[in-house]
Amino acid sequence: MNKEDDKLPLILVVDDDAAHRTMLKANLVANGYRIAEVADGDQVLPFLAKHQVDLILLDMKMERLDGLATLSALLHSGCETPVIMLTAFSSVDSAVEAMKKGAFDYIAKPVDIDELQLLIERALNITVLREENRNLKGRLGERFGFHNIIGKSQAMQDMFETLAMVAPSDATVLITGESGTGKELVANALHQNSSRQDFPFIKLNCAALHENLLESELFGHEAGAFTGAMQRRKGRFELAHQGTLFLDEIGDMSLPTQAKILRVLQEGEFERLGGTDTIQVDVRLLAATHKDLGEMIKAGTFRQDLFFRLSVVPVHLPPLRERSIDVPELANHFLRQYAQKNRKDIKGFHQEALHLLMAHDWPGNIRELENTIERAVILCLGEQITPHDLPPQLLSDDVRNRPNQSKKGLTLRDMEREVIRMTLEKTGNNRSQAAKLLGVARQTLLNKIKEYGL
Repeated sequence: MNKEDDKLPLILVVDDDAAHRTMLKANLVANGYRIAEVADGDQVLPFLAKHQVDLILLDMKMERLDGLATLSALLHSGCETPVIMLTAFSSVDSAVEAMKKGAFDYIAKPVDIDELQLLIERALNITVLREENRNLKGRLGERFGFHNIIGKSQAMQDMFETLAMVAPSDATVLITGESGTGKELVANALHQNSSRQDFPFIKLNCAALHENLLESELFGHEAGAFTGAMQRRKGRFELAHQGTLFLDEIGDMSLPTQAKILRVLQEGEFERLGGTDTIQVDVRLLAATHKDLGEMIKAGTFRQDLFFRLSVVPVHLPPLRERSIDVPELANHFLRQYAQKNRKDIKGFHQEALHLLMAHDWPGNIRELENTIERAVILCLGEQITPHDLPPQLLSDDVRNRPNQSKKGLTLRDMEREVIRMTLEKTGNNRSQAAKLLGVARQTLLNKIKEYGL
């Protein structure tokens, strides 16, 4: 066996039928796998102690230690290797029981090699994803910590307090806000700071799928449930078992699907499409929408009982135009991020560039600001972002027609002072109105005015 062969996935076949093992080995080797064999369940753990296995094919009926007992021993040992059960048609109920106990899936004898190949590919993909998740765990915790959701405004500080209290719980959270305000980032932070952080975090955008596909994605389907459903498939609720499921744009979901979601929230169970077996799951649900669900309830397009179930803890993300004080910090954050990514030594923003950023209403919110700064970094040829590095829609005719001139960059402190000065100017020095626009308490603004000598 050469080194390239060593890179192939290793599958352990556990079956007391030597002829069946030989058949499986011949077919699976031809499909690009390495195969190891043991004749009974009591040989599995000793084998795993000496070898790194990618997948286990485990027969249900064996003389000394049967499949269910072997599976229990594997789970008790902490083994994370995916297990596919091999069972006779008469033992399908036992195979379903095995799946409830942690088996990846099962296949009935006589084995259809094409069907088995698909199951193996899916199981190995899960293994790869699990390993990637493990490797990224530390970075995810850092990236999605609450301290990395940027915002000094009072509205954001209040939200941080709510997130810190609700994250450790299993409470359902409804995250509302306009598109681009960072709802998915908040959902990530809630999961990463919860007791479920070591379990799956599964996401689904309800607006991205046709209604029939959405139901299949949520609850899974059995083979033959509809045209094209060749194999059984687990849905997002099953994949999120013991973890967190984030449903984005839940306001785009139809009433029939809303009713099924409500049942899962109330009873923790559902059936796959085309199936009769009731599946129980333990999932924390986070939902988000940019729509006004209250108005949808009045219009009869969203269930009031589901709304109450979803909004146990409501979290609202204010649009960027309502927290102008956060624009400089966000702009600097994205500047550092994209300057590093593009290997550019950019120190900061010209004063006039900041004016333009502050004057914009940001209908696309943080997402639009991020895209704007990324574009500016790519186009910037100097050490500061100038007005000419910004998109044309942010520029007045005067700025657009003026030659590019270099000006001194601003520190974050300078930018905060400039934001406050501009807001006071915009409100005719009405400090109460300025504080509201900046998203800070009036006394905080007065302290800043005194600090900066405005």
